[in-house]
Amino acid sequence: MNEHSVSNPYYSRTDTTKLDLPDSVWKKVLSPEVYEVARKAGTERAFTGKLWDFEGRGTYYCVACGNALFRSDAKFASTCGWPSFFETVRPGSVEYRTDMSFGMERTEVLCGRCGAHLGHVFDDGPPPTGKRFCMNSIVLDFEPDTAAGQ
Repeated sequence: MNEHSVSNPYYSRTDTTKLDLPDSVWKKVLSPEVYEVARKAGTERAFTGKLWDFEGRGTYYCVACGNALFRSDAKFASTCGWPSFFETVRPGSVEYRTDMSFGMERTEVLCGRCGAHLGHVFDDGPPPTGKRFCMNSIVLDFEPDTAAGQ
């Protein structure tokens, strides 16, 4: 479990109940860096995140609420500078919203449980989906597979 979950009573890897909390609550339970990306749709600089070229086997969770998002077997090497996945771990693990910021039309990816901004999805990924979920490392919590579960 990540260091954020200690002071965040909303973090759970088993509870999938939707969270609808005011911004003031998130500001109290998230670090300033995570809050900026998760709640204010910030973006970490390319090639700087802890997971952009990480190759461990396991599951990626939302750092804000613990919702399962991606499996390592859906992660692929991308030249974009952020962790990239071709599919989510299950239907409903993420939600989508049109993002018209910076004079572009993109599809924003949000956590399906807490609504945290995770990144964007593009249609230039590998088979079988053709999708590239381009995510910010700072909003992902990685849990490696156990030896028994591999």
